[in-house]
Order: sequence, then C-alpha cells, then structure tokens
Amino acid sequence: MFPSAPASPRTPGGSARRNLGSAAPSPLSRPGGRKNLPAVAVASSPVLFSPVARRSSSLSARATPTRVIQLPSASETVNYDVKGFGSSLPVKVMEALKKADADDQLSVQVDESGWAWLVHKGRLIVWKIGQSPVAKLSLCKELQLPPSDFQWSSSLAAISCLGASGEVPSLQSLAIMVATSEGSVRYWPSLAHEGSYTETFTDFGGSLCSFLTAVKGGSFILSSSSGQLIRLIPDSSGKIHQHALPQGQGMFSGIGRKVSSLLGILSPGNDAVISSVLWDKERSSFYMLTSSNLNKWEIDDSSERYILSWDINRILKEHITDAIWGSESNYEDIKGGVNIQYMDLQQNRDGLVILAAAWHPGDRPCLVYYTLITVEDKGYQMSDDVVVEVTQYNPSFQSEEEVVCCLIVPDYFSHAAYLYKENEVFACSTGTGRISLPQEKIIFGIQGDSILGAGSCTGLPIFFAKKSGLTTILSRENISVLPEDLEDSLSCSVAGPRSESPAFDITSRLEFIPQEDKTKLLKAAFLQYCRKDIVNAQSMVAELFPSNTDLDSDAELDRAVTQISVDLIDDYPASDPRWAESVPEAVGFSNTSLILLHQLEDKTKAHSFFIEFLHQVGVFEHLSSFPVRAVPMATRLLLCEHAEKLAAAIVLKNHHSRLPDLVNAAILMALNKRECDIPPNLTPADVFFREVSQIDSIFECLLEEEEQILKDMPVESIEWAQIVVNVNNIIKDMLQAASQYRQSRASLYKPEELPEREPEYIPWTASSGLRATVIRQHGIILQMVYPQADSNLRSIVAEQLVALLDCFLDGYASQLKSVDRPADQERYSNLEMEYKQKRTELLSPLLSLGQYQMAATLAEKYHDFDILVQMCEQTDNQARLQRYMNQFADQNFSDFLFRWYLEKGKRGKLLSQPIAQHGQLANFLQAHEHLSWLHEINSQDLQKAHSTLQTLANTETRYFAKKKTLLGLSKLAALASDFSEDILQEKIEEISEQERFLLHQETLPEQLLAEKQLSLNDMPVLSASQLIDMYICDENRRANEYDFKKALDLLEYIDEGEEVDVNDLKLKILCKALQRDGWSSSDGKDDPIEASKDSIFVKILQKLLKEGVQLSEYLPEVNDMLQANELGNLKCNAYFRFVLKANYELYVQGQA
Repeated sequence: MFPSAPASPRTPGGSARRNLGSAAPSPLSRPGGRKNLPAVAVASSPVLFSPVARRSSSLSARATPTRVIQLPSASETVNYDVKGFGSSLPVKVMEALKKADADDQLSVQVDESGWAWLVHKGRLIVWKIGQSPVAKLSLCKELQLPPSDFQWSSSLAAISCLGASGEVPSLQSLAIMVATSEGSVRYWPSLAHEGSYTETFTDFGGSLCSFLTAVKGGSFILSSSSGQLIRLIPDSSGKIHQHALPQGQGMFSGIGRKVSSLLGILSPGNDAVISSVLWDKERSSFYMLTSSNLNKWEIDDSSERYILSWDINRILKEHITDAIWGSESNYEDIKGGVNIQYMDLQQNRDGLVILAAAWHPGDRPCLVYYTLITVEDKGYQMSDDVVVEVTQYNPSFQSEEEVVCCLIVPDYFSHAAYLYKENEVFACSTGTGRISLPQEKIIFGIQGDSILGAGSCTGLPIFFAKKSGLTTILSRENISVLPEDLEDSLSCSVAGPRSESPAFDITSRLEFIPQEDKTKLLKAAFLQYCRKDIVNAQSMVAELFPSNTDLDSDAELDRAVTQISVDLIDDYPASDPRWAESVPEAVGFSNTSLILLHQLEDKTKAHSFFIEFLHQVGVFEHLSSFPVRAVPMATRLLLCEHAEKLAAAIVLKNHHSRLPDLVNAAILMALNKRECDIPPNLTPADVFFREVSQIDSIFECLLEEEEQILKDMPVESIEWAQIVVNVNNIIKDMLQAASQYRQSRASLYKPEELPEREPEYIPWTASSGLRATVIRQHGIILQMVYPQADSNLRSIVAEQLVALLDCFLDGYASQLKSVDRPADQERYSNLEMEYKQKRTELLSPLLSLGQYQMAATLAEKYHDFDILVQMCEQTDNQARLQRYMNQFADQNFSDFLFRWYLEKGKRGKLLSQPIAQHGQLANFLQAHEHLSWLHEINSQDLQKAHSTLQTLANTETRYFAKKKTLLGLSKLAALASDFSEDILQEKIEEISEQERFLLHQETLPEQLLAEKQLSLNDMPVLSASQLIDMYICDENRRANEYDFKKALDLLEYIDEGEEVDVNDLKLKILCKALQRDGWSSSDGKDDPIEASKDSIFVKILQKLLKEGVQLSEYLPEVNDMLQANELGNLKCNAYFRFVLKANYELYVQGQA
C-alpha cells in the first residue's frame, strides 16, 4: 500500500482513528463551506502553501483530464494517477518559470473560482484555469507588486469576484488585492484594468504579514504572523478603509479566565504564531489557527464579531498522543515529551479539519506522525466529539523545519485529503467516513521537479509543479460519485431485493430486469454513469428511449425520470439500524447517514448527479410534462421542484435543531394528518424528513401550532411574541431557500431549445395551500400581533412579513410569465387580475400601519404603482414620485400617475408637473384634450392650445354653454399666439362663423325655453334643423317676423350630410308664418295689400327685400305654396288665396 514510508510501530496494518469525547462514533453535521483561502506561507519554507477547500462537487468536474503528465514516479504509484490539468500554461507563466534562477523564490496559489496566480520577483501573474484542453491565453494578466525588502508570497494575494452570485468570474468582475510582508497594500478594482489601482499601508507594530484573505462584500482580511487581523474594505471609488478585528470579545468574554479556560475558549495568546486561516463563505465565519488556539469571528458586510478561541494545545494534545502512543507500556513516560505542531486548517461536511504533526524525540527511530483532527463547529463552541485520524505518512524526523506540511481537502462532500511538501504528496482520507481511501505517497522531487503551490478546483486537488505545471491526482479505483453506500443500495434496487450479491454488474444483471420496467433500466444507466461508465450509460438510454419514439414513449420517459427523482428525495435510510425494520422490501435507494442533516445532504448530492446524468445522456432535452397537484407541469421544472424541496428541508432541519419543541409539534401534526405510522424505534422527525416530497405539509401545521400558543399564552409573555417570530423565520427561510435555488440553478433546468408551449407553471411555493398559508399568517401578524407589539417587535415582524409577501408575489410572477404568450391571453388576463387584487389586499395594510419603506420595497419590485403613488401622496414626497417616473419610465409610470390624478380629481397636481415631465404629460393629455389645452397654455404653446380648444368645441354636443366657452377660449388663444396676420384673420373668421350660429340658440325666446323646461346652461347643442323647429313650433306663441326670419337664416347651416330638403323646409317655415295670422276677412278693407301689411309673412318679405334677396328665386312658386299641406285649412280659404297672390304680384313681380 505504502512502501515508500517506514511502517509505524504505532499503526500496524493501517491508520489509527479515534473518536474522542463520546463512547460511540457520532457523525458530525455540516459546518458550511469556505472559499478564497490564501496559501500558507512559512518563513523557513516559502514555497509551501495552504490550498483552497471546495464545497461543490460536480460530476463533470470529475471527468479525467485529457493531458497526462508522465512523472518519474508515476509508474511507482499503485492507487493513483498523476495527470495534467487543463490547457497549457500561458506564455507569461512559462517565461517566468524558464527565466527563474535556481535560488529564486517562486510561489503559486490555485483558487477554487478557477483562477491561479504566480509570484516571482515583484511580479504577479494571474490566469484562468479549467479542465478544458483549449487554451484561453487572453485570460492572463501581469501586475506589478509593491516594493518590499522581503520575499513576495502568493499567500499575500487574494481575488474577489464582484459579479452576481452564480456567474462565472470574468476579468471585468475580478478584483485583486496584494500585500507585502511590511504591510504595503495595493488594490485593483478590476483585473481588466491593470493600470488602475489604489494603495494603502497597514501597521502591525513590527510583525510581518502572513495571509491575505478575500471575505464578504468584496473586502479582505490581512493577518500578521503574531495573529493580528485587519479588515480592508475598498469603497466604490477604490479607497481602502481599514480597521482591526475585535479580540477576546466573544459571548463568554466576561466569565473570567479560569472558567473560560475550563470551556476551552481562551483569548489568543500574545506568543501565538499563526499557522493558517480559513474563510467559510456559507456561514460568514473566519477562522485563524495558531500554534496554541483556534479562533473564530463572524463577518458582516462592514463589521466583525469575535466568537471564540479554542485552546487546541490543552484539548487536542492528549487526544493525539493517546491515538499514537496509547498502546505503549510506557505511555505515561512518553506523553510528557511529545512535541505537536499544528500546521493547516481545512473543512469538509464533517467539520473543521486540522493538520497536526507529532513526534517523540526519545523514539528510535524518531518518526513524525501526521494526523488529521476533525471537529464540528457548533456556533459558539466547538463540539466535544473529536475524530483523530493518524495517517500512514510517518517520515523520519530530521528537523522542525522539515516537519512543515500543508493540507488540501478538495471536495466538501468527500473524505479525501492530500498532504504535501515541496517534493511529495501523500493521499489519504480524513477518517470520518465509513470507508477509508487508499493511502499512498506520490514523489515529485525526482529530477529536480518541485511543488510551488496547490489548491483545489472543480472538486479536484490541483498542484503546480515547477516542471510539470498544473497537475491533479486521481484515484484509479472506479469509485462512484454517489454518497457512501448509496451506490450499493442502488445496485440492489436494480438487481432486485432478493439478489444475493450487492455488487452490480451491468452485463450480468440486465437479464434480471424486466424489459417493460423502464424505470429500473434508467436507474441502472444512472448507476453506470455514477460509476463513470458514461459510454455504457448512454448506450442503455439510447436503447431504452430511441430518438424516433412516439408520444407514449415520451410519457414513459417522463414517468420514469419523475419516479427516480422522487425515489431519490424520499429515500429510506436503510443503513440506519433504526430504520432496518421499517424499509419496504423493494425501495429504490438507501442512505447511510445517521444524522438527518447528512441524509438530506446526501440526497441533494445524489439528485444533482441525477440531473447531470439526464443532461449528459441526452434525456433532458426530450422531457415533456408530468401531472402534479392535479395539473400538468413541465418535467424539467418538476425536477427543479424536488431539488428546491431538498433545500427547504435542510433549512427546516436547521430550525429543528434550534427550535425542537415547535418543529416537533408541527411535524407530529403533519404526520397525523397524513396518517403516517411512527415505528417505535424512530422519532417523528425521522419519518417526516425521510419523505422530502411532502415537506410543504409543515406550513399549515406550524400556523395551527402558532395559533394555539397565541390563544393559550398571555399577551405579555415572551412566548406569545416569540412564537410568531419563530414561525415567520421558518416559513420565510424555507421559501427563500427554494426560491434562491430556483433562481441560481435556472440554467441547469433549462433545455437548449425551449418548447413552443409548456404547461402553466405553478411553483410549489405558490400552490393554493401555500398561498393560503401566507395570507393566513398575514392576518395573524397584522390583526393579532401587531396591535399588541412594542416598536421593536413591530419592526421585526414587519420585516418578516415583507419577506413572506416577497415569496408570495414572486410565485405569481413566475406563474404569469409561464402564460405570457398570445395563445393564453385570456388566461393571462384573468390571472393578472387575480394577482393585482391579491397584491393590493396584502400591501395596502402596510400603508395603513405607516410601514411605508417596507410597502415601497415590495411595490417597487412588483410594480404596484397604485401603492407607490398612494405612499408618496400620504407622505407628500414629490421627489420620490419624480424618481419613480424615471425609474419606471419603461413601464409608463408617468401615465399611471397622471391617470390616477384624473380619477381622484386632483387636476391641479396633474397640471403642475415639473418642466422635466412636460413632454410625458403632453403625450398623456393627447388622449385627454379637455385638459391638455391647460397644459399647453402653461407651456406657452398657444397655437397648440387654440387648435385643441377648437377641436374640443367642434366635438362638443352635450352642452351648449361649454361649446360657446370653448370657442371663446380658442379665439383668445389664437389672438394671444404668434400666428401671422393672414392666418389669424382666417381662424378668427372661422370661429366667428360658429359663434353666429350659436347666437341663434342663445337668442331663443325665454318664454319658449320655459315652456319646454330648458336652460341654456344645461341644454345640448342644437342642430340647424332643431333650431328651426324650435323657432316655428306652436309653443313659441309669441313668434314674430324675427323668429321666422331666423328660421330662414338657419337654412344655410343645414349640413349636407343631413337628410333634409332645404326647399321643403323653407316651404314649411313660410307656411307656419302664414298660419300665424288670421285670413278670414278684410276687416272692412277692400285693398288686400293694405289688409295684409301687418302680417308676419309680409314683414318677412320686406326683410328679405332689404337684404337684397331675389324673391323670385328664393320663394317657392305661389301655386306650390297654395298646394302645400302645411297650410292646413288655409288651402281652402279663397280670401287667403287672393291676398297671397296679390302680395306675390306686388313683391315678387314688382322686384323683377
């Protein structure tokens, strides 16, 4: 196994592993990942570096790199291959290596983000790395380091990605900071502009700088050799602000040194020497390992909190000594002389991993025992459970300088570990897994090669050798990427529950799988893929689901994929002995983790591999839909839903650890509703967290438990208020975890070509049950809790409510987006109406309570313009309104605001908009001309105002008075404008002509208006025909020649479009005039002319003569008039006929 190292008398036959602090092994829960850990720089060995730990582990990342490095020692390795990683090195890197003298100090750092940098003689070369063999020579930059009297080191350089979460870091989004040992700092805000940087200086009072680490919010932490820490925060202008991290102010800082020493939480000693640092991005925690302590800080965007200092010398020394020499007869004599050196700090899912070396000078031979210690961070204290793994790496002791070694734990989910020095790497495992990996030493130092630095990328250990370049070390064993034992149980599942052999051989087992059971066959292909047999996996899938399949085969594919996904997330942990009697005989998978959190993490990892498998074998592109919650859903989105539920379940499990009473009560209620039996050897939590697909059943139960406590507890009690805060946090965190996964992994679940039409998408976080839950909690908070709460509690629950409503509205937004297509416009309109109604119902109460900022946050995000306008009006914040007009210009916020003013009758505010909004207001008022003329006058556009007013007057028919006013205003606007004289005269004449027509209506007899119950202020605009009828009607009892003359004058206003014969109407007017006088006798007068001179008809003739009207052409023929039916009885009156003919002869023929 390991022939190169002498066998240790302390560890015959393998490594020694002790789980200390408890009687039985206790698995450690996941402490969170870490990123951007800089290399460890040791004064006596400046070429050694501490690598980066890696949380994620993608299957594609484990594909064998194509470039193989034939190292001199490669043929001697038994269990591992050393292979080249990625493409050729950039030219600048190769030139630096070529030009370097033998005694030049070169150091390299490999960062998990896929970047590496080399430091040589005041130069820093940064380049992009990756598994692809295609070179990306353009992604390489050379930077000048600040001057220094000491050697430059790659551990004093760090990169920070300033782009959006989930994006691949680019030159533009990459910031880099470097420091010298003396404390000179140089910062480049963007690697794309290497000439643009700022500088500052840090003073550690004589101590030299050791590490520079990128942490939260684009900031950095600079560490000194004596354990002093300074936070460096660049602002948007590039200026670097700095302050020291707090020391000794943890939560136990006031309990006294004697008591704190018993708890193992001493403050850092003054004589401590720093060994390593670690940044845990997931938990925002920063760790510092010194020669005597492990220290921890929590990091916010601009502040830090000192949490603890763990006395590793006092706590770990005896454990390590006992693990190595505990079986020796003279153990009591030995343990006093043992030397231990703590050298590096990494982490994986089981906890923090500390590399230590121990030796006893009295041993012959004196060997150095390299040991890995795993301990869980429980927040404010370290776990009592400590796992000590004594590796088989036991070289002879030469000197303390030769002892120095570094550690890589490249994959967060794996137990693989790699110890390395300048000339060799030792592959081993942390000892916390059920199965240990092979241990073996790989020599690099033959023929002058040496390791200049290391790190991890895509879950692989990466080493930079001076001659070999970037290399990685891969196990030769075809180990499945699935969590431990999951592969074995999957093999059993495919082969059948009664198979005697758990090992799965695809060639021998296919005959036992019924051909019609495509789900089992697809599972078998998935297993081959996980065992890295991609070719066989693809061929199996191609045979299962040929490309020329029909719709039934597509349905089978969706059914099989969905079933496997559900089997994964609802897997029975059969290897947990408590479940042994509770697992169905033919379950699809089994899981070994004894801790619920680990079970959920294993399911998450397995499910992610399943999605990669579907992509790699070409199945994903052929997925269609599958029914869920009684409606069809795109299968790809259903797969994402399963992963989202895993993320939510992990969040719920974390809350379960902190709030066991509340969550257990809700879990028991949920299981009772589902009528789930709880075996006597299991807890309700075991049963509930096993079935992840039903995780959403917890929400309603949490509310029921909350309502019961609110009912039972007095209002003034702490529990009364705390229950609402706790329930809010659980629901909020679960929904946000699901939403964050959905958004960050959207590309993973998106096919290369989206189908033309997919079913409507209703996320599980937007199901009717969950929406009802949020609405119900909204009522509990605002109706029951808020009125009774103090200001602090009000602020807390209001913020939580905003987060809940954000999830609620985001679900609607996703649903609306899925039906935003022409074929579904009716559905979209109905759904949008429902969405807007719910949005208003949920946000309006926030305004009523004065929570303007929180209402604004949601209204801005979800474009509830009504809420935004109401808020600005209630707070009289015109500046904010103007900002919204600019911010939401593309969404026509201005039009909404103007329309809102119109509907609320706030025309003064509408027309008093700032000059900057005049253009938008003018566009809006084009559809509201009754107001636009006011804006045009205000804007001094008088010609436009005249035109608008004239248009309004021409179209006004409802009110006579309004039409007259509009014409008058139009004339005034024209007179005040800058029209030329000719155009002005033309426009005034046009308006005057209309006014003359209106004058006929304005001068209607008052008696007539009273008779018809009309008023000039209220009556409509009458047409010429209507006015004629008014003037000649019988109700106009006082009508005289003037009224009938007006009627005749109105004939010229008869529109050609009206179906009226002007001559017939003229005849009617004249006949009506004739009927107004009595024609029975001459009253003793023989002269007919004299007898009729005072008649209305004769007076009309006289007026026409005065106006120069040619009566022979204007009047109808006398015989036509005498035959007109409109004359009534006068047609038979001989005297009338005589008089009428006499007057015709006098006036008509006389004029001729």
